[in-house]
Amino acid sequence: MTTVIGVRFRKAGKVYYFSPANLQIEKGAHVIVETARGVEYGTVIMGASEVEDEEIVQPLKPVIRIATDEDDITNAENREKEERAFDICLEKIEKHKLDMKLIEVEYTFDNNKLLFYFTADGRIDFRELVKDLASIFKTRIELRQIGVRDEMKITGGIGVCGRGLCCNTFLPEFAPVSIKMAKEQNLSLNPSKISGVCGRLMCCLKNEEDTYEHLNKRLPNVGDRVTDKEGLKGEVLSVNVLRQLVKVIVDIDNEKEIREYNVSDLKFKLARRKERLDISDEELRELEVLDKKEGKSKLDDD
Repeated sequence: MTTVIGVRFRKAGKVYYFSPANLQIEKGAHVIVETARGVEYGTVIMGASEVEDEEIVQPLKPVIRIATDEDDITNAENREKEERAFDICLEKIEKHKLDMKLIEVEYTFDNNKLLFYFTADGRIDFRELVKDLASIFKTRIELRQIGVRDEMKITGGIGVCGRGLCCNTFLPEFAPVSIKMAKEQNLSLNPSKISGVCGRLMCCLKNEEDTYEHLNKRLPNVGDRVTDKEGLKGEVLSVNVLRQLVKVIVDIDNEKEIREYNVSDLKFKLARRKERLDISDEELRELEVLDKKEGKSKLDDD
């Protein structure tokens, strides 16, 4: 076990660990630390805590210092310079007629690097753009192409649930999401209903996946034959996953009747759950495209 503090940076969703270096650092404080990109200004979101050694990326670097008033001023000035850099970069993109969308500009705390985040449909030859920007800002320039999920992580927005986007508010990094999760939760497979603001599969599909997977294993499939405690047999009409209820079309004296049972009151053979694919060919193609587009965040590579 090692004593560390957890620090988060403005553009990075995940938490990075640093040694407190005998400093009394409280949650919410700002600190100056050294990262792979250089000296950075970060916010402490986890005070001194014991963490398993395997969770720490070695070597564990110490905190340089708790941010001073001068550091806070420098950080604020960097934010102002980023706004000016954003406008200048937009002008240069238009000048070079580049098919790219500028999303955000970020200065490292020590001003040794200026990063420009952008999206584009394909590869962009921005060599002339970099030369122009380097001649203006007199520092190291890095243009980083990101995906649409990363764009939403930076800009934020409101999801269909009416709350702030998970990726922008609390999600440390993107988890793999698949169509199988929507099927498991018995959701509509219409791409427009299971896609987020970014146009990719909603990250929240992952949240309850384990629970639904566990509950579904205890249920029969629609169309399966089941038997109740009285020996009546019937065909499964529908299931309520969360309440563990099953509607069955029961055969009684040559007549059919719909009854609802708790799954524990039924006998049936557990089988592999069938996948619902009651969608059009066009929707299926859209789903396949969504599935292939899921990927890792490019913001946390540092």
